[in-house]
Amino acid sequence: MSPTPDATTTRAKPTVRTALRMFVYRQLFNLWPCVRGTGGRVVYIAPDFMRLKVRLPLSWRTRNAVGTIFGGSMFAATDPMFMLMLHRLLGKEYVVWDKGCTVRFKRPATRTLYADIRITPSMLAEVCEAVAAHGEADFTWTIRLEDEAGVVHAEFDRTLYVADKAFYKDKQRARAAAAATATA
Repeated sequence: MSPTPDATTTRAKPTVRTALRMFVYRQLFNLWPCVRGTGGRVVYIAPDFMRLKVRLPLSWRTRNAVGTIFGGSMFAATDPMFMLMLHRLLGKEYVVWDKGCTVRFKRPATRTLYADIRITPSMLAEVCEAVAAHGEADFTWTIRLEDEAGVVHAEFDRTLYVADKAFYKDKQRARAAAAATATA
């Protein structure tokens, strides 16, 4: 699978088989304990995995002591999404890790929030070029949680680490050798 999909394939109407496959992916995402426990739900996954939508309602599972959506639920509902999307887009020749996050809570959330998470072809090309040039690279991309009116309630700057798998394994071996030498 090529990491840079053709622009025409991303706009094609999905077949019944593709729609069923994406339904299954969405259900698996939502049953996964780290997503299910947040109170949020993945409501859409693009067939090319370049877009994903999350819905986070105000409910007994997400409500904090003052009656707004708990910041931890906001954080967790968006947590693994870029990493999982990149992992799927890049394939097994790459290692992808969530590395960090900077959170900016803008206003209390008293109604359902939505995140429209996208990886554009230019973002994907930047990842592939940087990793090809350096073996590894960090990328920081923003996710916004908004209400239906488009009012931003929180922003998350997600930092991802991406490496060529062979480069990553060599780096791990070098670390292990250095640690063995230091303890000897």
